[in-house]
Amino acid sequence: MSRRRFYAPPEAFSSDLKSLTLQAEEARHLRDVLRLRPGDQVHVFDGAGKEFECAIEESRKDSARLTVLAEVAPARSESPLKLTLAVALLKSDKFDLVVQKATELGVARVVPVTTRLADIRLRDDSDANKRVARWQRITLEASKQSGRAVVPEVTKPVSFAELVQDADAAGQHRLMFSEREGQSLLDMKNILEAKQVTALVGSEGGWTDEEIALASENNWGIVTLGGRTLRAETAAITAAVLLQYLYGDLS
Repeated sequence: MSRRRFYAPPEAFSSDLKSLTLQAEEARHLRDVLRLRPGDQVHVFDGAGKEFECAIEESRKDSARLTVLAEVAPARSESPLKLTLAVALLKSDKFDLVVQKATELGVARVVPVTTRLADIRLRDDSDANKRVARWQRITLEASKQSGRAVVPEVTKPVSFAELVQDADAAGQHRLMFSEREGQSLLDMKNILEAKQVTALVGSEGGWTDEEIALASENNWGIVTLGGRTLRAETAAITAAVLLQYLYGDLS
């Protein structure tokens, strides 16, 4: 029998980790959709890597109190590769798809990037915050479905220059997937033992010469995915699959 999994952030647990409270949508799903009742057992993950077997103690319309029976191993282990997927902003449904599939594939973090030829432009901070909130909900649902106990972070959008010139990430392996001026992933010998990688994928319009040059100047490896021109959302998912296959847990 598959696990009936729910999400509760660490702050929803009591200090002694013996009980927790499900709120809002999770509690309503437990009560009104699955029609679970006191005494039924479920699994709860905290989004930070821990999962618990629990028993329902009390179920109300907008909350449910559960007793923690034991900490258990997550349904699926995390990849040994800490992969950040940085993706140029795409139209909503396309970026939603990338976020969902990246989560299923074990990506640790998703970074939306504003680029010269990005498909969309953000109106203001409010627009950006609304989009990030939606993408974070998608990662939560995808983590629940795929058995992960970790919910990947979706950061606020950053500019291309901010990303490629980030001094704090200089020690990581950083790859820019491009339709030109790159080499095969298998030829990138310097990442054969990679455990932490940032992969950058462009928009439908691709990269400008200036963007490729700036990435190269900041020690990003330029990688191509063969002779076919892929849609941006296809390229992002493909990049995640290849990196997880080579250095993660899709072997």
